[in-house]
Amino acid sequence: MTATEVAVPLLDLKAQYASIRAEVEPVVKEVIESQYFIGGPKIDALERETAEYCRTKHSIGCANGSDAILLALQALDVGPGDEVVLPSYTFFATAGSVARLGARPVFVDCDPATYNICPKSTEQAFGCHKKVKAIIPVHLFGQSADIDAIMAIAKSKGVHVVEDCAQAIGTEDAHGRRVGGVGAIGTFSFFPSKNLGGFGDGGIMTTNDDALAARLKRLRNHGMEPKYYHQEVGMNSRLDALQAAVLSIKLRHLDAWSAARQRNGEFYDAAFRAAGATDSGTSLDAGGFPLRFPKRLPGRHIYNQYIVRVPARIRDAVRNELSTRKIGTEIYYPLCLHQQECFKSLGYTPGIFPHSERAAAETIALPIFGELTEAQRAWVAESVIEAVRKLA
Repeated sequence: MTATEVAVPLLDLKAQYASIRAEVEPVVKEVIESQYFIGGPKIDALERETAEYCRTKHSIGCANGSDAILLALQALDVGPGDEVVLPSYTFFATAGSVARLGARPVFVDCDPATYNICPKSTEQAFGCHKKVKAIIPVHLFGQSADIDAIMAIAKSKGVHVVEDCAQAIGTEDAHGRRVGGVGAIGTFSFFPSKNLGGFGDGGIMTTNDDALAARLKRLRNHGMEPKYYHQEVGMNSRLDALQAAVLSIKLRHLDAWSAARQRNGEFYDAAFRAAGATDSGTSLDAGGFPLRFPKRLPGRHIYNQYIVRVPARIRDAVRNELSTRKIGTEIYYPLCLHQQECFKSLGYTPGIFPHSERAAAETIALPIFGELTEAQRAWVAESVIEAVRKLA
């Protein structure tokens, strides 16, 4: 491989915007001219469109993905004294939303091949936690968790499932089901870096339950229904019309953007495999070329992130080498949730979740955005291979 040196950011939102500017700017102007910023037809349209896209009966907009989780849990009556099972290897909002309701996050390990919640560890958590009210599987990096296994556990224990789909809009499991429509409620983020990202914060909640949908709509608006009559204490977490207008346009392009990410992922897979690497279904301890690319399961992986693994002893050096070659990378996530200072009081000890802790020490996110040029992705692949060979 003899790629041409070229700068590659971790994400290039300017390139994406350039491709849709002519569609977006008139609609933004339309909203500004209308002065209709809260509620209204743009919100209604996006909620219909996202429900159809996610193949659910209802879609309810809110201010951000973190609020989506909090509102979903509140709608399921999770509160002080309750426990919620969730993976330790994920973004903070999943656990932060539990804690904000006064409930206790119960952390579990991840599957070492997919980084998603481990069903075995989830099952074991019920052995010493007797107040569990919900499980939150996170469909991490754009690939579905083993939702069949999680749903089976939830059914046997009589608890709810809230799917955290922040990184996974359009992801499908092995049965072809879109995430967010299997559990009681699905939660999504429109943070700008997501496959469907807004021009700021935003989120949605999906459900097939009419009563839950009605309650979620009420809770996002101070628990109010009708106007100025409050059945319960909710919060101000409304998606605004400017975001909805932009997201409706972007939604039309989402499948094409996700397909481009998939093509980039397949290119990386092939390049790393040709260099002697294997997928993350094989531990680094097995030897061979010390690089692992993502294990892809049956279903639709939308590649919100493309995650590789290298030995922990060279991880930072590999990143530094890529930086010198003007290639952007990131660590998702450098510290597991059970190791965070704010959850120290929960009493988790080092080593309790070995797969999560190893993932935090060994993984690197590479550029995967759909607008990558052939030259850029070739330069990334060649640079990663050369860096690992040099440093291993």
